[in-house]
Amino acid sequence: MNGWKNKILRIDLSESQIDSFVPDASLLKNYLGGRGLGAKMVYDNGQVDALAPANLLVFAAGPLTGTTTPASGRVSLSTKSPLTGTIFDSNCGGSFGPELKKAGYDAIIITGKSPEPVFIEIEDERVELKSAVTLWGKNAKEVTNLLKDKGSVACIGRAGEKLVLLGSIMSDTVHTFGRGGVGAVMGSKNLKAIVVKGTGSVDVFDSTEFLEQKKAINRLLIASPTINKGLSVFGTPFLVKITNWMKILPVANFSEAEPDFDLKPFFAKSIVERKSPRRKACYSCPIACKREDETGKELPEYETIGMMSANIKNYDYDAIVEANRFCNDYGMDTISVGAVLGCYSEIRDKGISAAELVNLTRMIGEKEDIGERLGRGARLFSASEGCVDKAIQVKGLELPAYDPRGVKGLGFSYATSNRGGCHTRAYLVAPEILRKPKAIDPYTLAGKAGHTKIFQDRFATVDSLVVCKFAFFGAGEEEYANILSAVTGEDYTSEDFMLVGERIWNIERLYNLREGFSKEDDMLPERFFVEKVNERVIDKEEFLKTLDEYYRMRGWDDNGVPTERTLRRLGI
Repeated sequence: MNGWKNKILRIDLSESQIDSFVPDASLLKNYLGGRGLGAKMVYDNGQVDALAPANLLVFAAGPLTGTTTPASGRVSLSTKSPLTGTIFDSNCGGSFGPELKKAGYDAIIITGKSPEPVFIEIEDERVELKSAVTLWGKNAKEVTNLLKDKGSVACIGRAGEKLVLLGSIMSDTVHTFGRGGVGAVMGSKNLKAIVVKGTGSVDVFDSTEFLEQKKAINRLLIASPTINKGLSVFGTPFLVKITNWMKILPVANFSEAEPDFDLKPFFAKSIVERKSPRRKACYSCPIACKREDETGKELPEYETIGMMSANIKNYDYDAIVEANRFCNDYGMDTISVGAVLGCYSEIRDKGISAAELVNLTRMIGEKEDIGERLGRGARLFSASEGCVDKAIQVKGLELPAYDPRGVKGLGFSYATSNRGGCHTRAYLVAPEILRKPKAIDPYTLAGKAGHTKIFQDRFATVDSLVVCKFAFFGAGEEEYANILSAVTGEDYTSEDFMLVGERIWNIERLYNLREGFSKEDDMLPERFFVEKVNERVIDKEEFLKTLDEYYRMRGWDDNGVPTERTLRRLGI
């Protein structure tokens, strides 16, 4: 096969067993790889406790991973989330995915629990379990420095070891499998790290056509102002000024209209003037959205700034830089850390100072004092305080840095997301905020059932290729379907592209229904329906009508359950 390596590595940590198998060709054609392949395997694994040995960790590359397709240097992780109880996937950039493909694997399936801490070392056909006793207790940057000569490193810090429910997995120190507590799943298995080095290559079916399609995508990326005047110049912090101007940057845990301090120090231009940031790109990415300072240390991205500034009434950018580095070193999700601190700030009726931000972040990573409860996430922390209404979350996952009162389609996509309060499931940031691929009105729910479904299906496929969503500010499903065809030799149209995404979305829905989620969980926090901010509120009756419309468009019944006809059409 071309594009795919047609080989999946399987590791049982309980039994110290390592083997591999050849997946059915229809599995790869119908689910592609990445998120889709992971979703199918996690679904087929049945019902398990998230922190039990039987839960799977599925690291899956896509058919474009390891080629030089623009923005294809990503890899996906799928599991059951200990924070939300939902099916969960997360993908990150860097070099881990390309190294996995070059080592000869489409995916790694990890199950069981090692009796002692271990790490997995992969170099092409050689796969070994090695003792991580001397690595246990160390944070991600130290572990990576100790292992990086062996290959690309994905590891947990102390937060994952301690089963902090906001724990993430760090790849090469700054790339994150974030959100949902995936680091705690890895920690529950006594798995400290995975190191991958590959010396092979990824075969392309039609190299001439591939180069033509690659040129077409690159031209579109260069022509996109969002990319060439925004992301490539300033990185993701260019969004701060835009969301502040639109009055959708969260303030005081999404409860107030205006911050009581000047936000200009958080604007991208101010950061450039003060920090002279350097660009950093993932594998095969012309966008280069990551930023580091002159010493090579990472600088925070938009979501981190948004959740740790006005949201917690902190006016110190340098404190966010330090808190961000703590999160990366301990292996923690910056969105959820900022969100739970916003919840804490509102309950305590006070802002969080620069020193408190840094110290509380460290305490969450160490599970120390109040950090132990904060590290359970906003839903459980607010419940422990008797203030469940202060938790700004959907299905247990804290909302990111966009107030849904001013981007109502994005808010609707939070509510219907299979993994909880997430902006990347449908990524309506693109049309509602950045007006790409075309502008849609952010202040209404009219038409948003259809927009949400289309964008959810689209990005389920994107996450399965696996390609960076930022590329879709320029290119679209037609361009990536064309290059997918050139790589694999399989004929994919843009319609096929969307059908794959719809299939993935439905199998994720089936997983959550099996876990006990229902229509009642497709809902936003009550705050957004009853508390007006910036003269905006979401009409609940209109929201529920939109939800019913969305179910009909998906081919689901009135309770949000996929019908037999829909499942037959999708081959599920």
